[in-house]
Amino acid sequence: MENQPFNNVDEGKNIAIIAYLTIIGLIIAFVLNNEKKNEFARFHIRQSLGIFITLFAVSIVSYIPYIGWIIAIAGVIIGVIMWVIGIMNAANGKQKVVPILGEQYNTIFAGI
Repeated sequence: MENQPFNNVDEGKNIAIIAYLTIIGLIIAFVLNNEKKNEFARFHIRQSLGIFITLFAVSIVSYIPYIGWIIAIAGVIIGVIMWVIGIMNAANGKQKVVPILGEQYNTIFAGI
């Protein structure tokens, strides 16, 4: 996966970084990548989408009485770590999955 042609990574790097910048950045990256498909950008769009959906699910779980806030704190910490690793990989031109759920994100969102 990491042995991509330089141009492919170079062309998609900006879109990949934008994908990690809020949900609006993810939508913008998706639209920008629709015109000129770039596999590097698609990979990071899938990873970012997975992270945002996971964090949304954690926010819903936080409403469970008594233990919800504990799960939410742990989930947000893990989510932020995955987000930082993802954006660092995008900025460095690496196509590595984020820890814990990265492989599942690629499988679930393979159509993107």
